[in-house]
Amino acid sequence: MKISGRNGVRVAVLIGVLTALGWNWLRPHHAGESPTDESGPVAAANTGHPALQTQAPVTPHPVETLKLGTLTLKSCELKQPDSAVTTAAYCAPFSVPENRADPHSRTIDLKLAIIKSDAQIAEKDIVVYLAGGPGESATQTYTEIAAALAPLRKHHDILLLDQRGTGGSHPLACPQVQKTMDQNADLPFDPQRTRALIAQCLTEVQKTADPRFYTTTDAVADLETVRYALGDPKFDLIGISYGTRMAQQYARAHPDSVRSIVLDSAVPNQLILGKDYAVNLEHALKLQADACAAEPACKQAFGDWNSALHVLHDKLRAQPVQTSFPDPKTNLPTQKSLTGDRLAAVARLYSYTAETAALLPLTVTQAVKGDYVPLMGQSQLMMSGLDRSVNTGMQFSVICAEDADLLQPRPQDAGTILGSELIDGIQAACSVWPHGTRPANFHAPFVSSIPTLILSGERDPVTPPAYAQEIMKGLSDARVLEVKGMGHSVLSRGCMPKLVNDFIADLKPKQLDATCLNRIGPMPAFISFNGASP
Repeated sequence: MKISGRNGVRVAVLIGVLTALGWNWLRPHHAGESPTDESGPVAAANTGHPALQTQAPVTPHPVETLKLGTLTLKSCELKQPDSAVTTAAYCAPFSVPENRADPHSRTIDLKLAIIKSDAQIAEKDIVVYLAGGPGESATQTYTEIAAALAPLRKHHDILLLDQRGTGGSHPLACPQVQKTMDQNADLPFDPQRTRALIAQCLTEVQKTADPRFYTTTDAVADLETVRYALGDPKFDLIGISYGTRMAQQYARAHPDSVRSIVLDSAVPNQLILGKDYAVNLEHALKLQADACAAEPACKQAFGDWNSALHVLHDKLRAQPVQTSFPDPKTNLPTQKSLTGDRLAAVARLYSYTAETAALLPLTVTQAVKGDYVPLMGQSQLMMSGLDRSVNTGMQFSVICAEDADLLQPRPQDAGTILGSELIDGIQAACSVWPHGTRPANFHAPFVSSIPTLILSGERDPVTPPAYAQEIMKGLSDARVLEVKGMGHSVLSRGCMPKLVNDFIADLKPKQLDATCLNRIGPMPAFISFNGASP
């Protein structure tokens, strides 16, 4: 989690830590309430509940406009950061009040896009992709899951709405602080310096935004307002990571608006963001280490690499190492300090997917031997990916309003890779960042009869399968699908896209034949950089 384009407070303790729930750069291919605002352009768009209109039959050359409800959307191209790849879509300007309690509040523009169905006449229910983070942009990350949603797109339109504060929806950015953050990226955590940087960022953000009004609850109201403008369709919610918090909060506030829910790498409502990150990573690392120990070639090559990782981490925390390596993008000689925090970030982010987790024993072992080039090269790529994908200002607005005051010191985390500084870092940031409000029942368990499918990866380092089982306690028509050997976000894995499509088509989660998931096996560890053993 971080501010887009490095435009946020990337304090050392937050590197790879506040990327809590939705950092997907490493992802493979990978009784309803009415809107609470009735002012400005939105009010004009919501004066009734017009029937959902569908577009004329698709032609080889898409039409220039698409009419849905009261909205007229125009043909547009969605860009992916640092890429020439674009996605054809239909876009429309959509304005909402920043402060929904104040009818005279300034308005902010949200970025709204529809990915049109391949069908001549789409189903009336609309699939909604809820991005992770908090802080990811739905329009910018859609390309990463487009293949997974392809079966659904055959008969459904897909709604992409950048949550307020992210992407093209009035992002909370502080570009003038960027140089200072770059210079301080490898310094050890200092609460005073953290507060000073946060204050500088806040000064910039407040020129155009009030951070108190960029919470999950505000975003829920935005989404419902958009639904009315689209013609009052039912939504099929697909949330990934933090997006699963959005999905549950929206479904609780507007149950009659939701037809089905898919939660990928799910976060229980009662979870306090930041509390379990350290122990969850330790659990994932242990599962990876146990898998290596069970394979003779891996065990012979790397031994107890997890213990070696912890020893190296403690050593680097006490004495960082200045390293030289070729920049993985430019191949130019680069010098950076390898700190314990940087090693922790790499270990955590490697653990997000099976592909990168397979490299972790080898990378750790090389670093223990004094070869830091692979680790530093990957670190450079990861930090760049983080900067492109997440808006930290919006992230602070969410966490400071919804979680920070509920965090308690955890001295038991002192011996873990992530350590106990995370909570200190969040609380230092939130002592400066303005706090919005959260409903009294915000952290109450989600209770629903809406058909729900929960997807989970066995080795997820941030949202483990236990979270899925916790959510299941409140659901009467739901099922968990766990993928063995996989990490965070499994929507794109194997036959999962077909299963999700079948679920949304029939709304019978308990009757799904999910035996095809058994063919998705754990990825063996790389014995060398040429790959796993034969």
